[in-house]
Amino acid sequence: MPKQLTPGRYRGLKSASLAEADVFGIIAFDQRGSYRKMMPADASYQTLAQVKGEIIGALSQEASAILTDPTYGLNAAMRMSPKAGLLLALEKSGYSGDSSYRKTELIPGWTPEKIRKAGASAVKLMVYYHPGSGALADELECLIRGVVADCHAWDLPLFLEPMSYSLDAAIAKDSAEFAAERPAVVIETARRLSRCGADVLKMEFPHDIKFSRDRGAWRQACAELSEASSAPWVLLSAGVDFDQFKPQAQAACESGASGFLAGRAIWKEAAAMSLSDRARFLDSTARDRLRQLLDIAAGSARPWTDFYCAPPSSEDWYESYA
Repeated sequence: MPKQLTPGRYRGLKSASLAEADVFGIIAFDQRGSYRKMMPADASYQTLAQVKGEIIGALSQEASAILTDPTYGLNAAMRMSPKAGLLLALEKSGYSGDSSYRKTELIPGWTPEKIRKAGASAVKLMVYYHPGSGALADELECLIRGVVADCHAWDLPLFLEPMSYSLDAAIAKDSAEFAAERPAVVIETARRLSRCGADVLKMEFPHDIKFSRDRGAWRQACAELSEASSAPWVLLSAGVDFDQFKPQAQAACESGASGFLAGRAIWKEAAAMSLSDRARFLDSTARDRLRQLLDIAAGSARPWTDFYCAPPSSEDWYESYA
């Protein structure tokens, strides 16, 4: 039985969905620290904001929504297509603590209330999370529940993005050792965090495809993730190349994902290009990549309306609407 949403949260998810289907085809460009590293060291704030605006402005013509950040994204949000929904990130870039004990901090002075007032459709929160991290996992789940309450108080849906990492500083995330445990970590993360009240999970692909080429195993892991999650989930691209991400998106959408929320797999080459080269790339290569992914989502993804339904209409509904 689908869960009934409040008007704002339901409208927020609808405005972030493809017009012809209740699935997501969202462009992510909320990078800050990593974005600076992609650009020349002497690039000014104005340049970073301008380039982000050019990329988002072009791709928002067809994406169901755009995810960006308050630091460099205001110009982009003001110039993007009105046909696309807007998601705004809430967390600070990066993490505090060491590499095996990663704590999430929110952007000072930035709240769901301000995100609502800025005209956004939804909030995005990213956390570094490992279900085996004990007290830190408990602390992060408490933080998530607090953010959920704040978002829902302003009738905004929350997209929650948990990023896995190794609890052993001697084992890198991109190692074969972590790849062996990654499916279990990602699936258990979905199980635990979907219970915290976020409206949509933005999940990593369960397998590290450098070490797993078995597409049957990919689909099985994605199906297990879908079974574990009590909320709809979308696939993030994690900076992989488009040719790697496309088959991941196909496997995920065929196995229960409600679409994708992807960034660098679509647009990353554009950031360092000249103005004219960037415009040509966005109008050709990046747009073609996006269309291929949108076709996958529209044809194979699970509608988020399998999980949620609209509130009932009545003559005096607004009197009790908090």
